[in-house]
Amino acid sequence: MSGNLFLGIIGGSGLGERLAGEFGAEMKPVHAETPFGRPSGPILVGALLGTRVAFLARHGEGHLLNPSEVPYRANVFALKALGVTHLIASGATGSLRENIHPGEIVLVDQFIDRTVGRPRTFYEKAAVHVEFAEPVCPVMRRWLARAAAAEGLAIHDGGTYICMEGPAFSTRAESEMHRAWGGDLIGMTALPEARLAREAEIAYALIGLPTDYDCWRPASHTSPTESLLREIIGNLNRASDASVRLIRAALRDVSPLRDHPSPAHEALSLAIWSDRGRIDDAEIQRLRPLWGRLFPK
Repeated sequence: MSGNLFLGIIGGSGLGERLAGEFGAEMKPVHAETPFGRPSGPILVGALLGTRVAFLARHGEGHLLNPSEVPYRANVFALKALGVTHLIASGATGSLRENIHPGEIVLVDQFIDRTVGRPRTFYEKAAVHVEFAEPVCPVMRRWLARAAAAEGLAIHDGGTYICMEGPAFSTRAESEMHRAWGGDLIGMTALPEARLAREAEIAYALIGLPTDYDCWRPASHTSPTESLLREIIGNLNRASDASVRLIRAALRDVSPLRDHPSPAHEALSLAIWSDRGRIDDAEIQRLRPLWGRLFPK
C-alpha cells in the first residue's frame, strides 16, 4: 500500500458507471452519514494496484440526481472523513473549441462558476477564505499528464471549464458568450465540488469528457435526434474508455503524489479569519474531520 495516500474517485456521467463495473467487485460499500446529509450513494472502498481507493458515483445509483440536486457537501465531507487525500473527478461536458473533439479527454485547470443557489462552503458559522486561484492540484495534473504520455493517450493538458446550473443545456447565445469568456468546456457538476475539496484540504483534479460541441457549432449533418443522441453516447463511451485507461496507468506509479505534497493539503492554514477562541465548540466538533488539525483537542 502507498503510505497515507488515499485516492478518491468521483465518477460522473459515463465514467461513473464504467468504473463501478470495472472496480466494484474488488471493493466494499461504505454507507456514510454526514452533517450535510447522506452522500449520493454508497462509497466503494478497497485497493487498486496497491493504492487505497474510494469510489463514489456523483449522480447516485441509477443516475437519479440531476446536477443541482447532487449533495456536493455530503460527498466531499464523507470522502474526507474516510481519509481521502487526493480526488480525481470526471464529468461529461460540451466542447466550446473546435480543436477539442468529442470523445477526447481534457485535464481541466481552471473554472468559471455560473451556478446559482448551491451551497458553496462548509463553514457557515466562521469566516473561512481559502485561496482558489489555482483550483486544480498542479501535482495531480502533472501526474495524470505523465501517465497519459506513458500510455500513449492524446489529451488536452489544461482547459477552462464553465459550470452552469442546468439541467437544461445552453441557448446558442449563451454558448457563444461562454466561448467569448474563454471557456473551453461547459458542464454542470464541477462546482461547488472543486471549491469544497479545497476547503477540505483534498487535492483535486478533473478529467473533462467532451461528448459534443454544445450548440455554438452547427451540426455537420442533419440527423434525427435518435442518431445525434447515439453519436453523443458513443463519444462519451470513447472518452470514458480513455479515462479508465488513464486512471489505471496513473495508479501504476503514485510516487509523484506521495513524494510531492499538494498545496491543497495546507489550504486552511491561513484561511480561518475568525477568532478561533470564539468559534462555537459544537461547530468545531461538527466539522472536525475538515479542520480538526487546526483545533487541537
